[in-house]
Amino acid sequence: MKLHKETADVFIPDGAGAKQGLARITHLGVGAHQDDLEFMAFHGIAECFHSKAAWFGGVTCTNGAGSARTGAYASFSDEEMRAVRREEQRAAAVVGRYGAMVQLDYPSGAVKDPSAKELKEDLKQLIGQMRLSAVYTHNPADKHDTHVGVTVALIDALRELPAEKRPERVYGCEVWRDLDWMPDAEKVVHDVSGHGHLAGALNGVFDSQIAGGKRYDLAVLGRRRSNATFFESHATDRSEEISYAMDLTPLVKDPAMDILEYVCGFIARFESDVRVRLGKRLGRV
Repeated sequence: MKLHKETADVFIPDGAGAKQGLARITHLGVGAHQDDLEFMAFHGIAECFHSKAAWFGGVTCTNGAGSARTGAYASFSDEEMRAVRREEQRAAAVVGRYGAMVQLDYPSGAVKDPSAKELKEDLKQLIGQMRLSAVYTHNPADKHDTHVGVTVALIDALRELPAEKRPERVYGCEVWRDLDWMPDAEKVVHDVSGHGHLAGALNGVFDSQIAGGKRYDLAVLGRRRSNATFFESHATDRSEEISYAMDLTPLVKDPAMDILEYVCGFIARFESDVRVRLGKRLGRV
């Protein structure tokens, strides 16, 4: 395996070799930035944490050099921030008992470039060595361009792999836009209740962001609790914490399916639901 960036980092927390570490991965998170995995793919991390058969693996695509910084990190250069964020992601992999953690070290601009194919090729190489049942990534309706770039590259990579190497399920998860707006019947609902200590430990690793002025640790846990309470309007809470995802599996199973039309279909059905619900009250339906 030869990744495009010589500075890419393949970290196996328990010391197994890279080949063994990658081959055992069953649940994979593919995120744009350090900490995205812990926020959006926590369902997979928690499922694997105590399992003897399932292993979570992470791929972070960008290098973290452009991260926001204030407070203790205000004077850090891009290169210093890049080093800090890489170590934070490695630390999270240890805390979460990941089977493997790969940081591809791309600048954000390379991920957002529609003509660049290196990220797709790296993802194909990595996934080709795994035995995946589930993949977690950003949802394609996310408002962060780098997140969207990662998702498109991943879908393209999965489509080009042999059918037997494609995962059973692919989830587009919440980060820079939640998925509460999706029709309930189309939401993938991940119950992540009962893992508060693990979630807190993982989120707290990313001190450069928390101390740097972004309380992602509080916001992510708040979103999960909010989802659980507001999911059902006429029933008591069935879960303490829920994360939502968009099912991207059809896009991988059918490479001919148009990504834009598939995603905008969810939006169209949301609009239809609003029109019908409000239209009834206005006497227009």
